[in-house]
Amino acid sequence: MTNPQVSESLLEDAALAWFESIGYAVVPGPDLLPNSPGGERRRLDEGFLPGRLRSALERLNPDLPPDAIEEAFRKVTVPDSPGLIAGNHSFHRLLTDGIAVATRNGEGEDAYARARLFDFDDPGSNEWLVANQFSMVEGRHHRRADVVVFANGLPLGVLELKNPGSAAASAESAYRQLRTYQHEIP
Repeated sequence: MTNPQVSESLLEDAALAWFESIGYAVVPGPDLLPNSPGGERRRLDEGFLPGRLRSALERLNPDLPPDAIEEAFRKVTVPDSPGLIAGNHSFHRLLTDGIAVATRNGEGEDAYARARLFDFDDPGSNEWLVANQFSMVEGRHHRRADVVVFANGLPLGVLELKNPGSAAASAESAYRQLRTYQHEIP
């Protein structure tokens, strides 16, 4: 039996309100689109927020020169693994261990440093954001995720919501939709 009092948009609003109550900034996904007035993405195939990511890299790594920041940005935004699972493992390593970047030591010699993507010591110093109706395009596939969770401009989670008042809604249908996203817009 369906309940006309409950809808997917009502559930989405409740999820956004919950995220906001724990300190996340809430931004409508359409406001992040490339051609919107405050658009933060350059292209629809970008699943991250470039300005927020660069800002976080600079804030979290004040001792790194601009070229090392740019190298870290490039390494985290250009996948080096061909598959989704391998790419996620690689991304996880960058997130938890940092990104090895070339730099120079005090004597001007080549050296390496680790650029942090996240502040694990003080999680509150990271930038937390959640966006609803976040559109992505890859190839000929256009998909819009219900809710995407970001930390420092990087996507960490996707929530696929279903209308709890619909008899056709199920965890299985949400799972199938997420699998479609995995295959079509990895």
